[in-house]
Amino acid sequence: MTPDQLSRVVLRCVRQAVESGQLPGAGVPARVVVRRAPHGEPGWSTAVAHQLARPAGRPAAEVAALLRDALLAQDGITGASVRDGFLTVRLHGDGDTALLRALTADPVPDSVPEDTRRDIARWSEATGGDRAALLVQRVENPLFRVRYAHARCRHLLRHSARFGLSAEPAPAAHPAERTLLDALGEWAAAGNSPQRLVAIAGAWLEAESVRATLPVGDEKPGTAHRARLALAQATATVLAGGLSRLGVSAPRHL
Repeated sequence: MTPDQLSRVVLRCVRQAVESGQLPGAGVPARVVVRRAPHGEPGWSTAVAHQLARPAGRPAAEVAALLRDALLAQDGITGASVRDGFLTVRLHGDGDTALLRALTADPVPDSVPEDTRRDIARWSEATGGDRAALLVQRVENPLFRVRYAHARCRHLLRHSARFGLSAEPAPAAHPAERTLLDALGEWAAAGNSPQRLVAIAGAWLEAESVRATLPVGDEKPGTAHRARLALAQATATVLAGGLSRLGVSAPRHL
């Protein structure tokens, strides 16, 4: 199960609880946001019980416990716990690999036509960023950072054939990759936002700086490179799709 699938399962449990009268007065939210559990705990956490507690007239801890019991009956979930009204869910199997396979199932989407003035205007409208600052071609500029990370990923994907490499998803093997996978998982579960795209771009650039996707020097291509290539493919897919939804181009070259 991926974080996005978990989000939908939690939403289904919320809907069932509301419709059965267990949460009278509560409405069904449009979506449930899940984030990586805090403090290094395994699993994914959601604050949906706090959102439902007041209209349902019940403490958040009771609402979370009700949802926990419903979730424990679902396939793909191995555990669930409640702390301070927050619900943490542990998934069966390797969630990292499932997430990457889901994100890389489709090809990297095509970019909308490039138009610098339009791109800056639309990014500024979505983020409130200063348009003059968005013209600066440096990684400190969030729009440039996202587009640069996308272009670098696309470059690596194009050149991977020279090494006979293809993407093969695998669990995170380095803290920087863990950070990137968490950011990708939260994007998949919480939907598109410019801030999440910036976080993903920054996380990928950091991961690439400590563990290069393609072999360097006399290094032989291997399993680790295939796993990093899957991270690059997933990142490119998410960044291109996110920019496209904002009406901003995602150039293959910068």
